[in-house]
Amino acid sequence: MTKSELIEEVSDRLDVPRNRASAIVNAIFDAMKGALLEDERIELRGFGSFSIRNYDARVGRNPRTGEEVEVPPKKSVHFKVGKELKQRVDTLNDYNS
Repeated sequence: MTKSELIEEVSDRLDVPRNRASAIVNAIFDAMKGALLEDERIELRGFGSFSIRNYDARVGRNPRTGEEVEVPPKKSVHFKVGKELKQRVDTLNDYNS
C-alpha cells in the first residue's frame, strides 16, 4: 500500500474528502517523524513499535575492492511487529501450507 492508497482508504472509511484524509495521514506521519527525531519510542498496540537504534562505529569492507573502510556510528529506525499483528500474519502462513 502506498501513501496515496492509504489516503484513499482513510477517505473512504471516514467518508471525508480526499484532501481532508490527506491532512489526517500527513499529520500522523509528521507526529511520528517528530517523535523519532526526538529519540522517542512509538508504540501502536496491536500493530508494533518504532524506535531508534544506535550503531557503533566499525571497520567494514568495500564489497568491490575488499579494502577495509571505517564505517561511522549511525542511528537507524527499527520496527518490531506487535503480538496481535504477528499472530494474524502467522495465520496467513497456515492457509498457504
